[in-house]
Amino acid sequence: MLIFFQKKQGKSPMGLLKEELKKRTGTQKSIHLSDEEKGIIGHINRETKGWNLNNVTRTKAYLDFYRQHPEIHWAFLGHMVSRNGGWNMTDLKGEILSRLLPDREKHFFFSFLERGNWLIFQDAYPQFLIYRESLKRNKPLFFLFPFLNISVFMETVWSCFWRKPDLYLLTIALIINEQSYLEKRVIQNPKYKQVFHKLEFKLQELLSLNHILFPYEKNGVTHMKGQTLNHFESLHERILLGKKLYDVLFKDKEVLALTEQWAYARPHTGSRKDYWPHIFNDVHEGMPGEQYQFQLKSCQLRPGGRRIYSPSLETAWKNVSQPEAESGDWFRDFHVLEYFLELDDMINGEIQHAYCKTLERLELAALAKKAVWN
Repeated sequence: MLIFFQKKQGKSPMGLLKEELKKRTGTQKSIHLSDEEKGIIGHINRETKGWNLNNVTRTKAYLDFYRQHPEIHWAFLGHMVSRNGGWNMTDLKGEILSRLLPDREKHFFFSFLERGNWLIFQDAYPQFLIYRESLKRNKPLFFLFPFLNISVFMETVWSCFWRKPDLYLLTIALIINEQSYLEKRVIQNPKYKQVFHKLEFKLQELLSLNHILFPYEKNGVTHMKGQTLNHFESLHERILLGKKLYDVLFKDKEVLALTEQWAYARPHTGSRKDYWPHIFNDVHEGMPGEQYQFQLKSCQLRPGGRRIYSPSLETAWKNVSQPEAESGDWFRDFHVLEYFLELDDMINGEIQHAYCKTLERLELAALAKKAVWN
């Protein structure tokens, strides 16, 4: 693990972080904001709202910030995961799942994905903007976090990061924070529970939501790394997945550079055509009402096969006006500090074969016209 505090302080990084958290939790400080500070908060709220229109705008905002501040690794990790969120949204209106799901369930499941994507952005992006404003003024402004409903956990981590930057610890902290932030607001929210359980027990093997793909191009051929999540309901498993995805994306410098190049060259549209235009198209090539035919074999089109319809987000879904985020700080105890330990196992990120098998299962279900939602 990278060193977060100076060794001369005589305490372990986790010991010092715990000490700082203890200082900040359970104490209510009355802060009177200056007009300048109120202006900063107002500007951040407006900018965040402006980018938080839909999955495409959020995904672009993450990448734009990362290009300006590559030291904030989570911005690129968030960008790539958000691309996957967009692909899952458009899958619901794509050629295969449209044959498997009734319209009501498509809309209900989209609302589940969209709410989570919206919530993470409105929590994470203001943190980035506060960091940017701190750099401009050459002084930390993280004391403004409570006025943006950001957890005391992240206020503490960013304050320590400002004193002595540790890219690994900041990234893991953001992973912990965003998944913990979603837990009660989405995963445990009664409004979405029925969607979630149907996803777990009926769509787990069909919908590619459980595959997170990081495409990149090498020698003119598109490859992909990633990970598969099998227990979405578990906060522990989602945090571990985030750590594994971070390893996959950032530990291999060649993969990182190639994935960055791919992302910069291909603006996110929500269509899976973005990474496999030889298999997917954002224009429907079939005839209305025709029976589905096998198109793929080992992630290649069969002779005479046509590309699978994968619409852009703009085509698939209208923008949604979201209610305000539920208030409250998720941080309650210090057990989350255990997640800062680095993973013991090497993560190779091989996923292409598993993803191809998922596509084959989807095709089989579509061919059989087998409804997976009763």
